[in-house]
Amino acid sequence: MPHPTPRRPPSRTSAPLLTVTADTLVAADFTPRTRTGRRPPGPYRRLFAVPGARAFTLGNLMARLPMGMFSVSAVVMIAGARGSYALAGAVTATGMAATALVAPWTARLVDRYGQARVAVPATAVAVLGSLALLLCVARDAPAWTLFASYAATATTPNTGGMSRARWAHLLRGDAAALHTANSFEQAADELCFMLGPVLAAFLCGTFFPEAGTLVGAVLLLTGTLVFAAQRSTEPPPVRHHADGSGKAPLRAPGMPSLLAVCLAMGGVFGSMEVVTIAFADAQGHRTAAGVVLALQAAGSCVAGLAFGALRPAGPAEVRLPWCVAAMTALLTLPLLAASLTGSLPLLALTLLIAGMATAPTMVTTMTLVQSRTPEGRLNEGMTLAVTGLLGGIAGGSAVGGWTVEHVSATAGYGVPVTAAAVTLMIALAVFGPRNSPARGAR
Repeated sequence: MPHPTPRRPPSRTSAPLLTVTADTLVAADFTPRTRTGRRPPGPYRRLFAVPGARAFTLGNLMARLPMGMFSVSAVVMIAGARGSYALAGAVTATGMAATALVAPWTARLVDRYGQARVAVPATAVAVLGSLALLLCVARDAPAWTLFASYAATATTPNTGGMSRARWAHLLRGDAAALHTANSFEQAADELCFMLGPVLAAFLCGTFFPEAGTLVGAVLLLTGTLVFAAQRSTEPPPVRHHADGSGKAPLRAPGMPSLLAVCLAMGGVFGSMEVVTIAFADAQGHRTAAGVVLALQAAGSCVAGLAFGALRPAGPAEVRLPWCVAAMTALLTLPLLAASLTGSLPLLALTLLIAGMATAPTMVTTMTLVQSRTPEGRLNEGMTLAVTGLLGGIAGGSAVGGWTVEHVSATAGYGVPVTAAAVTLMIALAVFGPRNSPARGAR
């Protein structure tokens, strides 16, 4: 009787070998179907397959949306009740200055004691400040009470920075996935600052002037509570730094240069907003300014999502000057459209195109901030970058407003181009071709 032929074990080489990279590790963890030959899921689907990611993202987006609502709501509410845009602008400027001073300290406490432990009480103080502003306006309280109330909102934690810190904790060692996460966060920033002013204007105009502030306060508190409740994804607090790694982010190598980049870049955003409003107003379409600016944010949002799906080559130090150069070049389009045609629809189209360079530049900058920030101080480092942006926005708004008033709205579009050129010079001086990535962190 013939013996049965023994079966050979399946050959280990019968299937194509998988290249062990960070991306395939993520796919292997969450998408075993890739072994069957099906098309692997996209980077964003893999990103949100991380346990707990969807829950903390939902709460964070809810808490971040009011960031684009509060200033517009305050201006509408104060100007409507007191009849003074100057007072409304001064109150919001005071709040921005207070935020620039307080936010880094709040972020330092978040790093030291944990997100949930600090963010919830800090948000509660900010919400009380918003409600106090609402009551002071409604009760016709003295003007100084408006400044004090709005300054109290400076304790609002940097929800975007906390979300980025969670991604950095969850995706440690996976540079490709972290790039996708940073791109998503930048797109979320643009989306919130695009929808926030529109929602605020709708609420204040449809219901009552205080509605925008009231709804924003409720969203901020609710979103922070939902975000803080997701303890499984929260990075652990770092209280002791025996190895000396806990130095202040401002003293870390390369951080002062990056903050200078953020400061100059903020000048682009601040001047663009003021100049666009003035340009639309000069043509009798002031109400369309919000739509035009929203298109710029939309372009940045779409570009951010697309940038996150790509795998940019080379280190971030090399990419940053190229991103800033692209932003500078595209910002000349609104200047040309305003000076050569004076057409508001054409200007809107050029702003949409110009906005597509914003997100890649910001994502690359924030990636560098993450890499330069000392261990355990990521929230503080991110908040310092945001503080630099706020300072640049304030300065850009002032210079843009002066140019519009003393020259023309058309000439005002030269201000964001100039601010972008300054940003490019700083980026080239620090990360240019003559500097290696290692030397760039000076």
